[in-house]
Amino acid sequence: MSRTFGAVIIGDEILSGKRQDKHFAKITELLGARGLQLSWVEYLGDDRQRLTQTFQRTMAAGDVVFSCGGIGNTPDDHTRQAVAAALGVDLVLHPEGYEELKVRFAGEEITDKRKLLVTFPQGVRIIPNPFNRIPGFMANDHYFVPGFPQMAHPMIEWVLDTFYESEFKPVGDKVEKAFLLTGPTAYESALLDLMERIVADYPTLRLFSLPSLVGKERKHLELGVEGEPALVDQAMEEIRIEIERRGINWVWRS
Repeated sequence: MSRTFGAVIIGDEILSGKRQDKHFAKITELLGARGLQLSWVEYLGDDRQRLTQTFQRTMAAGDVVFSCGGIGNTPDDHTRQAVAAALGVDLVLHPEGYEELKVRFAGEEITDKRKLLVTFPQGVRIIPNPFNRIPGFMANDHYFVPGFPQMAHPMIEWVLDTFYESEFKPVGDKVEKAFLLTGPTAYESALLDLMERIVADYPTLRLFSLPSLVGKERKHLELGVEGEPALVDQAMEEIRIEIERRGINWVWRS
């Protein structure tokens, strides 16, 4: 059974609108290039208690989670502490992380403030950072990387290629097709029975329905499925036959 992939994106500055999130789109792209899909994303502020509760929940669920942000050494960075609390362990200076730190600051003093950058929950492993050698860390299929996209995204890509290659799927084995439906009965509640039948008969396909409005008036309903090409064609033919039987007008979505 395929793993479920999720993302936690952290930072008051994102929730306040001061910075625009660049992680969601990139994680979706990295997964999609490997035939995988992001199932959920949560945006959280710099709140240690809420972060702790979130990681306790997501670790218990068994999902693969990429967490971006909050692993620095400033007072508003709470991810390291929240993960330690979620795991029920102490924060300790990570020996491999410390070696990376010494390379990063070669010839300079390794201050206590700098040591905080690699003070991680006890027992975790590090994630290499090709940008500046200051690593992230991993535990329980959770991967904690910086908030800076130029650091976070190569680190996430390394995680996928190192640990989840067995999950990769051929990228070209999925298609998506849809009809644009119009008419007095072309709305979702009138087609629930049809949609439920398609979902039951084709459990490996993803069905979607997207109403389109102009002001308060319905323009059309986009109804389609995504998945293995032969099954998509078969399901779309069943949908076409049924909507024509009901007198609903349709065109292919371009």
